[in-house]
Amino acid sequence: MTSLTLVRRIRARPAVVFAAVTCAEGIAHWWGPDAGPVLLAESDARVGGSFRVRFRMLDGTEHESTGRYLELVAPERVVMSWQWTAGGDPDERGSVSRVVIELTPIETGTELTFTHERLQTEAARVSHERGWTGALHKLEHYLSTAT
Repeated sequence: MTSLTLVRRIRARPAVVFAAVTCAEGIAHWWGPDAGPVLLAESDARVGGSFRVRFRMLDGTEHESTGRYLELVAPERVVMSWQWTAGGDPDERGSVSRVVIELTPIETGTELTFTHERLQTEAARVSHERGWTGALHKLEHYLSTAT
């Protein structure tokens, strides 16, 4: 198994970033690797609660992921299980991985450390790194215009 970690500095307070990564309205603005739309965003942000997100990429393919919130410490930390239910990386079908989002206040806003753990293959790690890089870029853009 393998993992990836991405770090971003976002010009928004940790509480604003926390809301954007846990509430359905916020998720709908940034999930997915490219400018394709989020078609469905559901989130029950409580320990044991679930999320479900379906998005369409610019190439027309649709992907859906789901998981459960394992840990929520507002506005500092989100830990959730992660599983593809439609589309996604073929190496990851049927497996459950884990996403950890840590939010640290900094002078200019928030340092976000995003880790996706327990990926099955190096190819899946590379694919997810590309996807999450695009999604986090969208999150930065969304929060720069929303706050």
